[in-house]
Amino acid sequence: MKFRDFHVNIKVRIFESFASRLVGNMVLPFMSIYLADHFGTKITGLLILINVFTGITMSLLSGYIADQYGRRNVMITAESLRLCSFFIMTVSNSPWFESYGLTFIAMCMNSVCWGLAGPANQAMLIDVSTPDQRKTIYSIMYWANNISMSIGGIIGAFFFKRYLFQLFLILTLMTAIILIVIFLFIKETHKPSKSIATPKMTPRKHILEVYYTYKKVVQDRLFISFLTAAVLLLSLENQLTNYIGIKLDKHMPIQDFLLWKIDGSTMMGLLRSENTILVALIALFSAKLTQKYKDKNILVVNCFIYTIGFSGIAFSNNIWVLFIMMALHTLGEVLLAPVQESYMATISPENARGAYLAFYNLQYDLCMIIVGITVSLSGFLSPFVMAWILTVIGLLGTFIFYFITPKLDILKDKAIKEEMRI
Repeated sequence: MKFRDFHVNIKVRIFESFASRLVGNMVLPFMSIYLADHFGTKITGLLILINVFTGITMSLLSGYIADQYGRRNVMITAESLRLCSFFIMTVSNSPWFESYGLTFIAMCMNSVCWGLAGPANQAMLIDVSTPDQRKTIYSIMYWANNISMSIGGIIGAFFFKRYLFQLFLILTLMTAIILIVIFLFIKETHKPSKSIATPKMTPRKHILEVYYTYKKVVQDRLFISFLTAAVLLLSLENQLTNYIGIKLDKHMPIQDFLLWKIDGSTMMGLLRSENTILVALIALFSAKLTQKYKDKNILVVNCFIYTIGFSGIAFSNNIWVLFIMMALHTLGEVLLAPVQESYMATISPENARGAYLAFYNLQYDLCMIIVGITVSLSGFLSPFVMAWILTVIGLLGTFIFYFITPKLDILKDKAIKEEMRI
């Protein structure tokens, strides 16, 4: 399967995702610094929580909306609102006018847009792809997203403080271009057979429909098991910039590396750089590396490699061991990601795909709960004990995947047979 063979929606989605993440990462990751500078650290923590919960709430609602009103309408609405939010940020940080309060309101508005668009974007990709295509699609998107985030982050690190207005202006213009591209080229992929979008629908009825939709999602044991495993493993990835950073800063002695003296905080920066470079390189060949093997084996084996690599980082403070284990961890991360997403696409039924994907997107917020708990525990427990706890978390996620993959394979085989009939 080659890029030119993909549905036009997939091609547009890859472009849109790359472009929006590239310009978005010039600014958005640094907004916590912006808030701290203008509101103080204590208030900033509260503002970030408000922003996060705004996105979570909208994400859950958007899954329901995308299933009832179609993907394209939701995407256009979200992108239009995002354009408005970035325009407000640009005006509020211009040489002629400044308003930090308006900037924060626009940030919350942007979180609403991300939450609104996310499930619709993901559901649309599944709508127009076959089970055999999805590993390749997710591999390309994984590579493109990591490259765009890395480039955007580097540009933002150099220019955020001095050229904030110019960065916001670029962000606004790029969002306008993306909106035009979506409007002109994206085709609707989901037309509900029984739409509830009628004037007779009351707010109470909509609320009940949302409740019953997500009640069915929560009652799907296979999906909840899959989500649990995904959360456990993703929590390890987020430990790298949280607990591991703290551990290295406090417990890693200064060591010689080539011609430099390396301390814990510097080592953390080197590990993140290594991860970024290896993701970009390995993702280019991930599809070819895994095409000869069964998805079950790819998922479970690479979850294990991913966990062992992280475990080595958690246990060791030696520079060379840390570099080797990060390479192992990254290898597992890159090779399991497309297969995991492909399995998730198989689980979600067509009539409730948006709802399933919206709930699945909560993994990023749920894993941060685990991260918060482990960081707190590290104040009472030794690094050795913490390393074992984190290793067990990763192995538990791996074992859950191991036990549910036979059921996932049955669903995938069924989906392939139905696709062949069509």
